[in-house]
Amino acid sequence: MNMMNAAVFTGPGRIVLGRKPVPVAGPGEAVIKVTLTTICGTDVHILKGEYPVRDGLTIGHEPVGTIHELGPGVTGYSIGQRVVVGAITPCGQCHTCLDGHQSQCGGHAIGGWRFGNTIDGCQAEYVKVPFANANLAPIPDALSDEQVLMCPDIMSTGFGGAENGGIRLGDSVAIFAQGPIGLCATAGARLRGASRIIAVDTFPERLAMAQRLGADAVVDYRAGDAVEEILRLTGGRGVDVAIEALGTQQTFENCLRVLKPGGTLSSLGVYSGKLTLPMDAFAAGLADQSLVTTLCPGGKERMRRLMAIVASGRLDLQPLITHRFRLEQIEDAYELFANQRDGVLKVAITP
Repeated sequence: MNMMNAAVFTGPGRIVLGRKPVPVAGPGEAVIKVTLTTICGTDVHILKGEYPVRDGLTIGHEPVGTIHELGPGVTGYSIGQRVVVGAITPCGQCHTCLDGHQSQCGGHAIGGWRFGNTIDGCQAEYVKVPFANANLAPIPDALSDEQVLMCPDIMSTGFGGAENGGIRLGDSVAIFAQGPIGLCATAGARLRGASRIIAVDTFPERLAMAQRLGADAVVDYRAGDAVEEILRLTGGRGVDVAIEALGTQQTFENCLRVLKPGGTLSSLGVYSGKLTLPMDAFAAGLADQSLVTTLCPGGKERMRRLMAIVASGRLDLQPLITHRFRLEQIEDAYELFANQRDGVLKVAITP
């Protein structure tokens, strides 16, 4: 039996390098040889025991690689072809997918998120892809692995927050937290035509990156009251769209407090514990405001569109890769990323 290295969850606080059999493709499946992957904030929630997965699961949901094996029924692809696969792997055939909600595939909440959640993920040398015909997106020859590494998750998620927030030409937008997903939401707001983008964080390197990706103003929440500053910047009107990209009670509340009547709160964060609605900020539910949530859109057509944006030169997310590790160094990579040391934004993991 061929064996491979993989990052394995063995209990809260422990993701370790382990050995597993190389997966075999069944009907409708493919096996990808992973050439590049990364660590997501959701993986850190798993590491900390804040999001439950089974012991022994391979973690990770952002694969770039080459096709190693194609199962029966998978057509239109070839062995060795370079592909990217979304973090969300919809079947494309169930009622929920056909109803336009592919991230909720199967009719279950977050049912489209399989890698590193319900099946083995891609922080490994090989990963098995379900519903391969719906999820293998060929990488254009002109693009490198690092250029498309953000497409499977943070680019799709951040853009999804801007899209679901309904940002219109000329809108004002506040994005709370400029981690990788918040930064992609900032870039997405610019591409959607927002006229004033306000980015909130406290790390100087993240605020600088936000400006590089399209923020018109940055607010350091430790330097003063972020809500007051955003209201000042908008002349007391509030923003048309507030995007929450961290997953905390405080940032969620702050989004409500800067949102104009009739505005939209677009939530991207992964929340742990209880989330409450303060009635004053929520105007007792009478302010005609909308609250929308987003799970990273997936599927091969979504990946194709994101790669087309990268290929057009309209957005370069390679600067978000601040550190690089081999798969054999996965525990060191998690330690750095989970503790947000050394100015880390995203890490590139090479098996």
